Amino acid sequence: MSAALRSLVESGTKLWLDSIDPDLVRASYAAGATGATSNPIIVSDIIKTGRFDADLIRLAQTGQDPETIAWSLTDQLVSGAEAVFRPIFDRTAGDDGYVSFELDPLLEDEAASGNFTVAEKSRRYVLLGRKWAANHPNRLIKVPATPGGLGALEELAAAGVNLNVTLIFSQRQYEAAREAVWRGAQRRRSLAQFKSVYSIFVSRLDVYAASHVPQLSAEAQGQVGILNAKRIWRLNHEFWAKHPTPLKQEMIFASTGTKSPLDKPWKYVEAFAGSDIETNPPATNEATAQSGLSFKRRIDELPNETLVRSIDAAVDWARLEDVLMSDGLKKFAEPHKALLQLIQAKI
Repeated sequence: MSAALRSLVESGTKLWLDSIDPDLVRASYAAGATGATSNPIIVSDIIKTGRFDADLIRLAQTGQDPETIAWSLTDQLVSGAEAVFRPIFDRTAGDDGYVSFELDPLLEDEAASGNFTVAEKSRRYVLLGRKWAANHPNRLIKVPATPGGLGALEELAAAGVNLNVTLIFSQRQYEAAREAVWRGAQRRRSLAQFKSVYSIFVSRLDVYAASHVPQLSAEAQGQVGILNAKRIWRLNHEFWAKHPTPLKQEMIFASTGTKSPLDKPWKYVEAFAGSDIETNPPATNEATAQSGLSFKRRIDELPNETLVRSIDAAVDWARLEDVLMSDGLKKFAEPHKALLQLIQAKI
């Protein structure tokens, strides 16, 4: 582990990898990462390397269609990452060492889902979540903070499924997710193995602000995502301090790759140093490792009060959520469609 990454971990941050590529998982584990996450883009990038062509052919020869193959290979890759991080899971008694498994994004695609009702989407998320969580103690089931996803959280948590609630852009989404998960958790016989994480997206808010809130000062631009995430982190910290559980219920700071060429690649890494989980792209982790910096706890520090007031005066947070969720759902479903097309071409 580089000195920079060691200082980040020593500040209190858990470092997770935004990939389940077996080579990257092993290298990141050796460099100090303690967990990982997955999505269809990540699986597509792995397939494009050609390293799993034989697996695709083998699965096709068993009669599986591209959809089934996609989930079989995802399960294989996530299971492999789980094995790498299992020692951490065991050493921390289940508080770390997880790998996230994203449920079917096409449930949020109207054309593919046949315009399911919210209730039907929730029912399917529950069925899929229970299926893919079974016999995987260090797997987090990744459910989006959509109406259908939120509607599934209580039943999943009650059934003993540990959760990563994703596509969170706002305080409203976070609170709805946390309350549903907590209701479900309280229905368990024991909270001993209850684990939940809440993935708050960061850089997408700054991209939104640059486009939709141009009146913000240059100093305030690039701080919207940080302000929002730190406020939600504080809410999460305060809630679980009042409702203590054996394992930590944490935030994941996601979408931490910088989008502006003017930003330091470790901008968000540095801003959230000190607590909870950062799930960073491999390039961000590499840049952080080579930065030569010594990271200190910064999670408690909000932007200065003048910037906070100017951001709150200019940003319509409800509209921000609506726009980013609409865009997020496209980014959620389209990569899975592309993954199916890629597999079809390979077999």
